[in-house]
Amino acid sequence: MKKVLIVDDTKFMRSMLRNILKKKDVEVVGEASNGKEALEKYKELRPDLVTMDIIMPEMNGIEAVKAILAEDPSAKILMCSAMGQQAMVIEAIQAGAKDFVIKPFQPARVLEAVDRTLQES
Repeated sequence: MKKVLIVDDTKFMRSMLRNILKKKDVEVVGEASNGKEALEKYKELRPDLVTMDIIMPEMNGIEAVKAILAEDPSAKILMCSAMGQQAMVIEAIQAGAKDFVIKPFQPARVLEAVDRTLQES
C-alpha cells in the first residue's frame, strides 16, 4: 500500500484530502501544517507521495518541495493550490513537483493526479 503525507496549513483541507484518498488504496501516514514540518515528517515517514499546499506559514510549499527533493531526489510531490496561483504552481513544477490540483478539490481530479504521480518512475 502506498503511503501519503498530506501538507496543508488548514485542518479542514487536510481532512478533505484524507477523505478523498480513502477511496484509493493508499494510507495517509501523516499530516503537516507547514513546509518545515513537512520536511521533518518526510524524513521520518518516507511516504510514496506528498500532497503539498503552496501558501503556508514558516516555510511555503515551493521551499518545502526544494528541501524535500534535496533530501530525496526521487520524492513525488503533488501541489495543491487555490485558483489564481498559477505562477506559483509553475514555480513549484520547475522546482520538481510532479503535478498539481486546484482547490476546491474535485475528488475525481485528485485521484487521477495521485494515480499519475505514483505511476511516474
